[in-house]
Amino acid sequence: MAFHEIRFPTNLSFGSVGGPERKTEIVTLSSGFEERNTPWAHGRRRYDAGMGLRSLDDLEDLVAFFEARAGQLHGFRWKDWADCKSCAASKQPAFADQRIATGDGNTRKFQLIKAYTSGPARYERPLTKIVNGTVRAGVGGDERFFGSDYTVDNRTGVITFTDPPEPGADVTAGFEFDVPVRFDTDRIAVSVASFQAGEMPEIPVIEVRV
Repeated sequence: MAFHEIRFPTNLSFGSVGGPERKTEIVTLSSGFEERNTPWAHGRRRYDAGMGLRSLDDLEDLVAFFEARAGQLHGFRWKDWADCKSCAASKQPAFADQRIATGDGNTRKFQLIKAYTSGPARYERPLTKIVNGTVRAGVGGDERFFGSDYTVDNRTGVITFTDPPEPGADVTAGFEFDVPVRFDTDRIAVSVASFQAGEMPEIPVIEVRV
């Protein structure tokens, strides 16, 4: 298995249905109370690539992409239109969007993350597939600049500063990102008649750990 650093056509992923999935194990006790636990530290996304098809040309593009990935064998990038930025969907990424770490005067490499907060709960999602040329970063409230102050590995989501951020300084970043996925089927079944009648094929796509 390999991961292909190529994005699924965005005109086909637009309009797809999908989102995060969690795994929760629930045990009901004899008293009626429940014990709930999860073996997953992070959620997993699922999508249906068939929902974005609008024409037979789209279907042909999808089949070509599917064959080039050998079905489920190779992973690829997917744009989740509902969650693809470090900021709100209506805004553009800014260097202060996400606090990714606190400087200690020694560490130069940091993983890009996105935080999801609701009330007192906070979940930090590590991001590994960053969109090239979208990262903006800052240290201690001041913007730093790509090339001279830091570099980014878009395949792993690791940002490396030329000089380690000073102790206690907030390390922040803004960016766009993709989801690493693979097809969750080795078969595409569709007929021209059913497609023209509005019946979309189901083509599941699932997030992979990389």
